[in-house]
Amino acid sequence: MGRRRLAREIALQALYVADVAHTPALEAFAIVTRREGEEVDVETLDFARDLALGAIERVEKLDLTIQEQAANWSMARMAAVDRNVLRLAAYELESRPDTPVGVIIDEAIEIVRKYSTEEATRFINGILDSLKKLRDAKPPKKNARKKDAEG
Repeated sequence: MGRRRLAREIALQALYVADVAHTPALEAFAIVTRREGEEVDVETLDFARDLALGAIERVEKLDLTIQEQAANWSMARMAAVDRNVLRLAAYELESRPDTPVGVIIDEAIEIVRKYSTEEATRFINGILDSLKKLRDAKPPKKNARKKDAEG
């Protein structure tokens, strides 16, 4: 598994703990990064922390954005894993213009495939496909790099 995928999975786990157990962001991140016997490099942990804490900090805004695209599905009605994958991907789409949209969506789908159901992959893909249009409407930043392509 690539370092970026691992970071996204760690971030998802922190989002899940914060959401389901109503745990403060830093505590949720600390809980999921206490990994026995598994060394995670600093760069991976930094990326995971940025994603998790950023998404948790903006969860209300992200939920409104997601809710606009998820016709007939309230956030509370979604499976906890699915809503947190959506939050994570929506945050990354919004805050990481250096990461290609396709990479963010593909990573989200692979993570959903691992932690949720096959039906959820179609649901998540449909919502993220709508959310990517929000980024397309924004002007690209100058000197954006594609360093995330390695996975």
